[in-house]
Amino acid sequence: MPEVAGWGLSIPLTLAVALFGYLMGSVPYGLIITRFAGHGDIREIGSGNIGTTNVLRTGSKKLAALTLLGDALKGTAAVLLVGVLFGRNAALLAGFAAFLGHLYPVWLKFKGGKGVATYLGILLGLAWPIGLTFAVIWIATAALFRFSSLSALAASLSAPLLLLALGDTLTGSVFAVLSALLWAKHHENIGRLLSGQESKIGQRSSTAPPPEDPAPPVGQD
Repeated sequence: MPEVAGWGLSIPLTLAVALFGYLMGSVPYGLIITRFAGHGDIREIGSGNIGTTNVLRTGSKKLAALTLLGDALKGTAAVLLVGVLFGRNAALLAGFAAFLGHLYPVWLKFKGGKGVATYLGILLGLAWPIGLTFAVIWIATAALFRFSSLSALAASLSAPLLLLALGDTLTGSVFAVLSALLWAKHHENIGRLLSGQESKIGQRSSTAPPPEDPAPPVGQD
């Protein structure tokens, strides 16, 4: 059976894995969780995003934590399940497709999150030491500069560089593409960072209700 060049996967398996990964990644946990909690449509407050940082603007750290967990674990689950069944290359493809599913979910007219939590979940599933390094860089950058978006950008820049430095060329190349997509989704944040208008961690949107108690965002998404 013909294989996809460089991946060692048959065309039917490639299509099946890509579809599975996409569907796993496309589940909008932030939207689902906040609706079940009675907060309505999360896209109508704050930044209008479906991810962890905007969910935090509902005033609930618990909902934000659940969103972070859901968005991360859907990426981890996709790569681990496919990896066990079909091997490393198939897991990489599933992770890539899951990331695209989160960024461009068909259920939300292809308007999804910015991908930080899902990126981390995929990274933990494929190379957990690099995933932990990603988390440390995010936390350190956030502590120093107090910008959630800058933390995500710095951490996502480091991941493919570390993978390539360790000699994992294919994984490093895949994450280089994921990082480029993540940066593209953060283009507005980058513009605000350059102009000095980006909100710092702890600042609330004027459209958001008061928080349960002050807490930093756990990802720019």
